[in-house]
Order: sequence, then C-alpha cells, then structure tokens
Amino acid sequence: MDRIQIEICVDTPDGIAAARQGGADRIELCAGLGLGGLTPGPGLIEAAAQATIPSHAMIRPRAGDFRADAADLRAMLADIRAVREAGLAGVVIGVAGADGRLDTDALARLVEASGPLHVTLHRVFDLTPDPLAALETAVELGIGRILTSGGKPTAPEGAGMIARLCEAAAGRIEIMAGSGVNAGNAAGLIAAGVDALHASCGTVEAADDPFQFGASRRTDSDRVAALGRAATQAAKLEAQDT
Repeated sequence: MDRIQIEICVDTPDGIAAARQGGADRIELCAGLGLGGLTPGPGLIEAAAQATIPSHAMIRPRAGDFRADAADLRAMLADIRAVREAGLAGVVIGVAGADGRLDTDALARLVEASGPLHVTLHRVFDLTPDPLAALETAVELGIGRILTSGGKPTAPEGAGMIARLCEAAAGRIEIMAGSGVNAGNAAGLIAAGVDALHASCGTVEAADDPFQFGASRRTDSDRVAALGRAATQAAKLEAQDT
C-alpha cells in the first residue's frame, strides 16, 4: 500500500476548510472536541455537506460514558436520520454495556438505521475488556472501520495492540489509528499495518475571558499537509520492503 487515508477531526466550519486545504481524505465532524466529540449541529452538518471531501458525523448525544439508555438511543437514531438526509458520507458510533463490552443490540439498531452510510466504531472500542473479541463483534455487525489507540491513551503507546488488531482484521474491517497521531509518529503506526490515520492537527488557544467558557481549537492546514506527506512517504517505504 502506497497511500494511507488521512482523517481529520474538526468541530468548526474553519476546521472543515483547513482539513480540505491540507489535503485530508475525509473529515470526522464533531461538536465539542474538547469533550471527546459530540454530535454536530445542523449548521455544521450543512457546512460539511457543501465541502468537497467526505464527512463522517459523530453520533454521540452527550459527554461522559458510552452507555445509552432508551432516550439516548432515540436521539442517536434521529441524528443518524438527519445525517443521511443531509447527504454526508458516514457516521461514527459506539455504545457500551454495563460490563464495558460492546452493546450489540444498540449498535445493530444504529448500523441498520445508517443504511448506505459508512459506519466507523469510535474509541468506545478502546474501553472494551477484550479488543480482539470486540473486533469480531464489529465485523459481525457490518461496521466498516474501527478507530483505536490500541487500548492506550495514545496510538503510539498502543502500537503493539494496533498491530495485533490489523493482523486479526485481515482485511475484513479497516483499522484506523487515532489519538496523539502526528507527522512524527505516523511511520511507526503505518508499520503496524493500519489502513488510516486519524488526527486533529490542531492548536488550542486559551480563552481570554473572565468566565472561562473554554479554549478555542483551530485546525492547522500545514499540520494536516505534513501528516499526509509523512504518511505517504512511510507507506511507500513499507511497500518497498514487502
């Protein structure tokens, strides 16, 4: 493989533009990246629908754990309908049960509701007690991609598990490394066998206000471009060695 897909997570219209300018292959569209990513609002979805690269919307109605009661699930199903109607390319989902394992019943409903949209399983995966079993569950559910840091806070720390997951996936499902990914560590993750890299490529600017409503995040198109170049170079070297 001489081309690794680059996905950039953004939570602003400017972020969409910067990801596109930097050469990203697709966008993970969120609100509240500082909270781990929440479902984007209609204005941001509309902006993404008008972009020239595909966007996959986070479906997460609240911060906190990844369990979903009946009300949460209804909200998620409604959000998926809205994303489909807007014409985005995919959704990013994840639900856990009380034991930390994937909630297969809830996920099956979300996958069914997604219809033709591409479905990514988010980092709820990294909290499961048995990642290899969770991978098999994701395959059985018809999920197309897993976003993972290998069960560690960052993907470079979890590179060993990511390599095991890539081997176990055997082309049945994509493995995308995310968390702490940048141009400097892309090569090591590509060597692990990933299909894609996920990053924010952003900077955080402290809020200059007395109420501390929160820092602002800005996607840096130069960082996006640097990640793309590093990934392309590393993938070509891997292809030469195989």
